Amino acid sequence: MKKIKHMKFNTKTIHGKQHPDKAYGAVMPPIYQTSTYAQTTPGGHKGYAYSRSHNPTRHALENAFASIENGEFGLAFGSGLAAIDAVMKLLKPGDEVISTNDLYGGTYRLFTSIFEGFGIRFHFVGMENAVNIENYINSNTKLIWVETPTNPMLNIIDIKVAASIAKKHNVLLAVDNTFATPYLQQPLDLGADIVMHSATKYIGGHSDLVMGALIVKDKNLADRLYFIQNASGAICGPQDSFLALRGIKTLHVRMQRHCENGRAIAEYLASHPKVESVYWPGFKSHPNYDIAKAQMKDFGGMLSFNTKGNNYEEAIKVVKSLKIFTLAESLGGVESLAGHPASMTHASIPKEEREKIGVVDSLIRLSVGIEDEEDLINDLKQALG
Repeated sequence: MKKIKHMKFNTKTIHGKQHPDKAYGAVMPPIYQTSTYAQTTPGGHKGYAYSRSHNPTRHALENAFASIENGEFGLAFGSGLAAIDAVMKLLKPGDEVISTNDLYGGTYRLFTSIFEGFGIRFHFVGMENAVNIENYINSNTKLIWVETPTNPMLNIIDIKVAASIAKKHNVLLAVDNTFATPYLQQPLDLGADIVMHSATKYIGGHSDLVMGALIVKDKNLADRLYFIQNASGAICGPQDSFLALRGIKTLHVRMQRHCENGRAIAEYLASHPKVESVYWPGFKSHPNYDIAKAQMKDFGGMLSFNTKGNNYEEAIKVVKSLKIFTLAESLGGVESLAGHPASMTHASIPKEEREKIGVVDSLIRLSVGIEDEEDLINDLKQALG
């Protein structure tokens, strides 16, 4: 395919930094299921010597990651947490990180249970007013970690403001873009230095792989991360790389339906007599609705809600009664999923801490899939009673 300088997003998902395979012209990159490569002389190879370091299928995926996030360099990892782990390895003992206080429980666990033990200090702060981030910066601050929309409270953080603060103090800004996906939001264009994805979710899109991604523009930063990727070895395999490449090619059409269904479900739940609150950034009543509207193309397919009375047993009963929504960990697949954060994704966060950010016992998180919206609403109707 001839090089095209400017592609719109929908075209990028299919063609961005992608080329037919050089060997036989395969339109989809083949699965190079090999650990090593023949050399004509020591060091005499075609760019690939050992698959931990480089693999053609993974390389094609990393190019696709870079393309859809408007970055220059992409890196693929064995999981989202492996990608976050690589970012943390940019730091050294004594460094400090300012992090969203409402974030994925696995990220919180990695920060507090692993990297705090290596002498890195974390400040978990509310970032709804991003200007407040500056109050926590000192000479040891090296990284601001932002999740927006946040998991599971769907809080919105102003990436442009966070980026201006980071640049003012010569601090890196990393954005977990998993919930929004590059279809809805491109943090590098808003000033972020690093974009992270759990590609397990919307990018893969079919609940059949586990993977993480990092995308950057700066070559020096990319080189440091490539070194960590190779040295630590937490890479994904070629089969998963192939599946993620396939998932990317339908990301735009899937996300459009996720957004449509997400809106329908959020509006239905907001009118239900047994529902106390619905957390979805598309409501004009959302505290940062204007920011969401400015930095996102649409409002996504993720939402959370809690039932009146805040009863733990009642919430468990609701998620167990669902028939089309599957009670399961994860999100972002074509099928609708329901989760109970207090006992599932955020169980690693102490009860007192999680309740401060709204993760109460009755909170239910929905990943709204691409099924027929009427069937999804009827399923919620019968489960809520």
